Amino acid sequence: MTSPKKSLHGVNYASPRSFGTVLKANLKETLFPDDPFHEFKNEKLSIRIQKGIQYFVPMFQWLPKYNLGLFKFDLLAGITIASLAIPQGISYAKLANLPPIIGLYSSFVPPLIYAVFGSSKHLAVGTVATCSLLIAESIQEKVKPQENMQLYLSLFYTATFVSGLVQTALGVLRLGFLVDFLSHSTITGFMGGTAVIICLQQLKGILGLKHFTSHTDVVHVLRSVFENRKEWTWQCAVVGVIFLVFLQLSRYVRKKKPNLFWVSAIAPIIVVILGCLFAYLFHAEKHGIAIVGELSKGINPPSIHLLTFNPEYVYAAVKAGIITAIISLAEGIAIGRSFSIMNNEQIDGNKEMVAIGLMNIAGSFTSCYLTTGPFSKTAVNHNAGCKTQMSNVVMSLCMLLTLLFLAPLFGYTPLVALSAIIMSAMLGLIDYEKFYHLYKTDKFDFLICMVAFLGVAFISMDMGLMMSVGLALVRALLYVARPPTCKLGNITETVFRDVEQYPGVDGIQGILILKLGSPIYFPNSNYVRERILRWVRDEESLENSKRNEVEFLLLDFGGITSIDITGVETLFEIRRCLDAKGIKMILINPRLGVMEKLIVTRFIDVIGKESVFLTIEDAIETCRFSLKCSSQSKREDVEIA
Repeated sequence: MTSPKKSLHGVNYASPRSFGTVLKANLKETLFPDDPFHEFKNEKLSIRIQKGIQYFVPMFQWLPKYNLGLFKFDLLAGITIASLAIPQGISYAKLANLPPIIGLYSSFVPPLIYAVFGSSKHLAVGTVATCSLLIAESIQEKVKPQENMQLYLSLFYTATFVSGLVQTALGVLRLGFLVDFLSHSTITGFMGGTAVIICLQQLKGILGLKHFTSHTDVVHVLRSVFENRKEWTWQCAVVGVIFLVFLQLSRYVRKKKPNLFWVSAIAPIIVVILGCLFAYLFHAEKHGIAIVGELSKGINPPSIHLLTFNPEYVYAAVKAGIITAIISLAEGIAIGRSFSIMNNEQIDGNKEMVAIGLMNIAGSFTSCYLTTGPFSKTAVNHNAGCKTQMSNVVMSLCMLLTLLFLAPLFGYTPLVALSAIIMSAMLGLIDYEKFYHLYKTDKFDFLICMVAFLGVAFISMDMGLMMSVGLALVRALLYVARPPTCKLGNITETVFRDVEQYPGVDGIQGILILKLGSPIYFPNSNYVRERILRWVRDEESLENSKRNEVEFLLLDFGGITSIDITGVETLFEIRRCLDAKGIKMILINPRLGVMEKLIVTRFIDVIGKESVFLTIEDAIETCRFSLKCSSQSKREDVEIA
C-alpha cells in the first residue's frame, strides 16, 4: 500500500489499493477467515510439504505420536460405540425401508475414511434417522421399495454419491459459510418435527401393522394407524412398551448419573440381544411379532455399478442428496465443534466437510448410504474417553467381525425392538427447553423454529425446512435493508453513547451526531438517506427549535465496513439536501475500503478534507469553534445594524 499522505486531522488519504490487492484480501477473508496456513510461514520447503500433508490428511498428524496408552482408551470407546452402531444401523435402515444389512455396511467403510481425513477425534460416524427418512421420502415420490427394491437401492446410493460430491466441493472451495444459512432455530425446529413424525411412524412396528402409509406427515400417519386398527397386535404392543420403558430408564440413569453413561450406550444392544433370544426361543412370528429376517454374512459388496442417472429418476436422488448434504454437514460439524470446545480444542469446518464428503462418496461405492456424526454416538464416544480418531477404526473392525460372523444372528431381531430403539432415540431430539428458551428470548427465532417444526410435522420434511430457511433469510434481508442507526450524546467529554440506551445523556447545541451500523448498499441506501434526514427533521422539531437548530451533522462511519456506488450516490444526495438546509456534513473515521471508494468517486473532494475527522472529539472541537465564530459574527452584524 502507498504510504499515508499528510492530511488534515491525521486522516489517512493514501492512494487506493489496486483491484488485485483488494480482490486478494477479500477472497482471503471470505474463504480463509481462520488463516489455516499461518503455520507454514517462514518454514523450509521440506517442513512446508510435511505440514501440508498433515493438514490435508490429518491422520499423519496424530498417527506418528500414537502409542499403546492412547489405544487402551480408543479400544474401549470403539467397542462401546460399536455396540450402539449395530442396533442403530439395523433400525435406521428399516426406517429408510432398506435391507437391514445396509445399515451394518454403513458403519464399516465410512468410519475408516473419516479416521484418515477427519479432524475431530470425538466424532463417531454412523447413519442418522433424520437423513434416513428424508432420503426415503424424496425417493418414494418416484419409486416404492416394495415395487422395485433394486431401483430404490440404486437411487439411495446415487443420493449418497451426490451428497458426498456436494460436501466435498463445499469443503474444497472453502464454502462452509453456506451451511450457516441453516440457523440454530431452523435446525432445532427441523429436528423436533422430524422426531415427532419418526416416533409416529414407529407405531407401525409397535402395533404390528402390516399396511402403512408412505407419507410422513402427522395427518396421514395417524389416519393410517387408525384405519388399520384391525391389524393391531397386543403382543407387539406389550413387548414394545417394555423395551421402550427399559430404554427410557437407561437414559434417565445416564442423566442422573453421568458416570453411568455406558448404561444408556449398551441399552440398545441389550434390547436387540434380548429380542433375538425372545424371538428364537418363543417363535415370535407365530404370535404375530415380525422379525428382521435373513441377514447374510460377508463384507460390503461394490455398488458403484448401481449408481443411476436415469433422467426419469435422477431428480429425486439429486434433490435428496443436496438437502441431506447440507443437513448432515450442519449436524456433523456442529456436534464435532461442541465436543471439541469442551476440551478447549478447535476443528476445521472445511476439512470436516471434505472428510464427510469423501466417506459418503466411498460409501456410495460400497453399498452404504448417507452417514455423518450422530449426536448420540459422538456423546458416547466422548464419554467413553476416546483420545483419537482410532476409536472409529476400532468400531469399523468390530463391524467387520459382525458382518463376517455374527450378522445372521441379528436376523431374529423383532421389528418391534427396532421401533422401540428408534422411538427412544427420537424422544431425546425434541428439545422442549430450547423451544421455551427461544420463546422467552427471541420471538422471531421462535417463529422460525415453529415454522420448521410444524412444516415438517404437517406438510413434508423438505417443505418445512425450506419454509424455515426462507423465513430466516427474510429476517436477514430485513437486517440488510433496514440497518441500525442511532443518535449519540455525550456521557463525558470523550464518551458518546446511544441516547435511546442512555436517556440521560446530553446533546450538543447545533450539532447532531449519528452512528451508522452496517454497510451502505443498494438495498438500504434509500432507507439510510430517509432515516438520516428524519433524524435532522426530528432534531429541529424539538421544543425550543431555535436553540436546537442543526448546523453540523456528524456521521460516525466506524461501523460501516463497505459501501457501493449506490451508497456513494446516496451520500451525494444527503449532502445536497443538507446544503439546502444550511447544514454541513462531517464524516468521522471512515474505514479503509470506504475511504478508498469515497476517494475514487471524488466525494472527499466535494465535501473537502477538512470535513473528515479521526474521532468524534476532534470533530466536535472544530465544530464548536466554527459555531463560536459564527455566533460572534452574527452579534457584530446585529450591533452594526
